[in-house]
Amino acid sequence: MQSVNHPSGDTWLELTTSILDVGPAHDWAVRDDCGAVVVFSGTVRDHAEHRTGVSLLEYEAYESQVVPKLSAIADAMRDRWPDLARIVLWHRVGPLKPSEVSVVVVVSSPHRPEAFEAARFGIDVLKATVPIWKRETWDGGVDWGLCANEIEDVADLASAGSEGD
Repeated sequence: MQSVNHPSGDTWLELTTSILDVGPAHDWAVRDDCGAVVVFSGTVRDHAEHRTGVSLLEYEAYESQVVPKLSAIADAMRDRWPDLARIVLWHRVGPLKPSEVSVVVVVSSPHRPEAFEAARFGIDVLKATVPIWKRETWDGGVDWGLCANEIEDVADLASAGSEGD
């Protein structure tokens, strides 16, 4: 399992089988020079597209590629919002039940607009570029999630998102 169990500078990246606790991520992101900390916590829900009664998600990853992709996302965030202070990008793999946290994105910055925009960018690009897949168990069976996307390149999404700025 590839993981960075401690922050490296102002970036904390992790792929883990452990329970994700957003408290330490939030607390680490707080800095005296920042007036904003935005926390996004993605949790497993009990339904998916055309699937009710979801009781389990099992996340699998192309492990050797996850942390490098997360690092590229953090770099793109810093390029687009140079005043960002700290960034947390975590994802959990393995079996998760409804209400368990699967992904955490935390961003701190001096001002809230940048923190909100960067956090939204972070989760959207993570979902589109990081090679993590989920298998769903629901009332009607077990199969891979229906909302899977083709893996995209971080740089392509970063440049596409900045054209309208």
